[in-house]
Amino acid sequence: MASKPKTPVKIIGERDIELYLCNPNHHDQIVKIGKALSSPVRLNILNLLRNTALSLQEIADILHIPVSSTALHIKTLEEARLIVTETQPGLHGSMRVSICSLQSFHLQTFDADADIANNTITLDMPVGNYHSFDIVPTCGLADENGILDVYDNIRSFYSPLRTRAQLLWFQQGYIEYRFPNLLNPLLPLHEISFQLEICSEAPGFLENWPSDITISINDREVTTYCSPGDFGARQGRLTPSSWPDGRTQYGLLKTFSVRDNGGYLDGRLVNPDTILKDLNLNERPYISFKIEIKKDAAHVGGINIFGEKYGDYPQGILMSLVY
Repeated sequence: MASKPKTPVKIIGERDIELYLCNPNHHDQIVKIGKALSSPVRLNILNLLRNTALSLQEIADILHIPVSSTALHIKTLEEARLIVTETQPGLHGSMRVSICSLQSFHLQTFDADADIANNTITLDMPVGNYHSFDIVPTCGLADENGILDVYDNIRSFYSPLRTRAQLLWFQQGYIEYRFPNLLNPLLPLHEISFQLEICSEAPGFLENWPSDITISINDREVTTYCSPGDFGARQGRLTPSSWPDGRTQYGLLKTFSVRDNGGYLDGRLVNPDTILKDLNLNERPYISFKIEIKKDAAHVGGINIFGEKYGDYPQGILMSLVY
């Protein structure tokens, strides 16, 4: 008895699938994959098609099931994008053959950036990636090679080069950053915090130059921190050697947080009137972080914000969600 000719093997687009349970846009695909994998027959079909392309008739013959049932199983697997089907030449014209298009499937029930030890998700925002601003000079931006655009001109804050900034400063006004909202609705949030290196902004530098810096999260004021000065007596540990002496060199690392019982500065409760639920974190696709020097502040001393290549700490602005 002559052996049955083997359908030519053709690997069609092997791929990885990575889906996130916390992303509503992935839910339809997750449901379809779940349905596809719920049948032992479909699991057997996937196993057959791992490395070999087979026709509908071949699959039915191997599994001893009707061709009509096989066609329904194939359709379910195609809808879940676990297999692909295409036309290939056969003994008598052409035939439709299928093969598994799945190399690996990974379902994330929690964000991949989560620190398993303390259930914390952290995102580092470059200081030049601000969303909006309204500032008063003196002002400017610099990267590791020096000044971006020009000194003391607000136009530099509109420059497309601003995303390269590793240091920015202004005398009065605000700058706002918008972080992607990475909240996991399945877990209770314990704390949201923002950590950044900052100091006052004086002509050149002045170690004794207080400045009142107001921090807001989602338009709710957390606290006002009085920076003691603009530090330049020594070079910042990370500040490029090309940055001239006599200018701002480093800042202080400060952490602003909100918990269920209020707002914190460096782990110390400073504002019991602003609590987590006041931030309405579930209402927007982003989380707003605003840094402001108010014109009516007791000390209008400006601000310097340090990126990962200036100052003493290799980071931008860190947002952390603690569960």
